Amino acid sequence: MSHASPSAEDWSLDKGRFTADAEQAKRNGHAPMRDHGAPLGPLAQQFATLTCSLLDAATAQEVLQQVVRAAVLVVPGAELVSITLRSADGHFHTPVQTDRVAIELDQLQYDLHEGPCLDVAEPAGPAVVLAADLTVARAWPRFGPAAAARGMGAVLATALLPHVKPPRLSGALNVYSRRRDGLDETAQAASLLLATHASLALAHTHAVTAADLKVEQLRRAIDSRDVIGQAKGILMARRGLTADKAFDQLRHASQQLNVKLVEIAEAVASGRAGDLPDVPDPRRR
Repeated sequence: MSHASPSAEDWSLDKGRFTADAEQAKRNGHAPMRDHGAPLGPLAQQFATLTCSLLDAATAQEVLQQVVRAAVLVVPGAELVSITLRSADGHFHTPVQTDRVAIELDQLQYDLHEGPCLDVAEPAGPAVVLAADLTVARAWPRFGPAAAARGMGAVLATALLPHVKPPRLSGALNVYSRRRDGLDETAQAASLLLATHASLALAHTHAVTAADLKVEQLRRAIDSRDVIGQAKGILMARRGLTADKAFDQLRHASQQLNVKLVEIAEAVASGRAGDLPDVPDPRRR
């Protein structure tokens, strides 16, 4: 399947326009936005659109899928694209790809324990690795010839920024070309920019998910407190207990019946509970 990825000339021209416009805006005292100058070039437009799309992604899987699709469009020479993720225990896997062959090439690296995507996916690894000609890739004496035998000419791997908090997951954006010298420094620059966008979007998605989880946990805590309060009030009225004694009744029933405290409280508040077991009086021992 053919994709219309930009040429090195397209990338360089658009990069030059963007940089020149930003410098002009700075001299004029403006922020480097494009509403005061020439319109965005095609590649800058793609990145602007991608940024909005990534920030709207609801899950990490959605972020990664958008990134591999975008890589084919914005990285000159890209034919196959995949993402490698390294788990906290050091295992590697490929969650998304544009072609089954990309998975095979990734898995080849995992099995051989060598290759560019493994190098950059290590937390302390390089930011980017480019092998313009896999037939002479001496850094990977087994992977290079094996990938070349499968029809690959060049590979580019760019690190995804690791999470700053545990579990410290890390990964790589992998770009393959069937042509020797099919990937160059221009592709490297585009891939690095795309990987940075992906890393920030993943961090954003992780933060939003964590915030949603905290909100849900808080809501559940408030609900639990409310229902326990209702159950205490019922026991206080029914048995003439103090608030502390009523809570002791609930806690004792939870322990005796091996049921969560909030579930005991819900049963009492809804009228579904029979008589709760009495709390033993230590003075009777």
